[in-house]
Amino acid sequence: MAQSKNNVITHGLSRKVGDLLVFRQRDGKTIVSKVPEQSKPASEKQIQHRKRFQKAVIYAKTAIVADETAELYKKAAKKGRLPLNVAVADFFNAPDIDTVDLSAYAGVAGDEIRIIVTDDFAVKSVHVQISNADGSPVEEGDAVNSAGDLWIYTATVNNENTEGDKIVIIASDLPGNVTEEQYEV
Repeated sequence: MAQSKNNVITHGLSRKVGDLLVFRQRDGKTIVSKVPEQSKPASEKQIQHRKRFQKAVIYAKTAIVADETAELYKKAAKKGRLPLNVAVADFFNAPDIDTVDLSAYAGVAGDEIRIIVTDDFAVKSVHVQISNADGSPVEEGDAVNSAGDLWIYTATVNNENTEGDKIVIIASDLPGNVTEEQYEV
């Protein structure tokens, strides 16, 4: 891959020129490469990935101009990286529910469930659903971000029998990726 420096003819060029060259702009430099060749038709998996990538680009283009997310992605873009690239990468990675600490939950209003959730960019929300062993709902609500990756859900309802209860944690990030995990008390 060649780089063009201080060339008034190629300065600022981007996109494909004919069937021979592709010009790209990166960190103020014009990068020139040959047009990639595709030797065989795309597989179904490749087609699905292209569609997902297209959705990622649409999300990113919207996110870098939206008031609530534009500044976040701009701040996260390091030298040589565009906010659009950061937003596209964020689209592809769902949050991870790393740790759920149920040791302080005994079914009493005010008990806490501590949850550590990480994401490559930012966790938007963590939702908690508690149901009895028979599946009947006890309560649900949003956890509050305490510090960094720590989210705390404070129980609001007294739950007399917690044996066999199920707790579902639902974490989401800015692009709307969702991770859901279920735990038993």
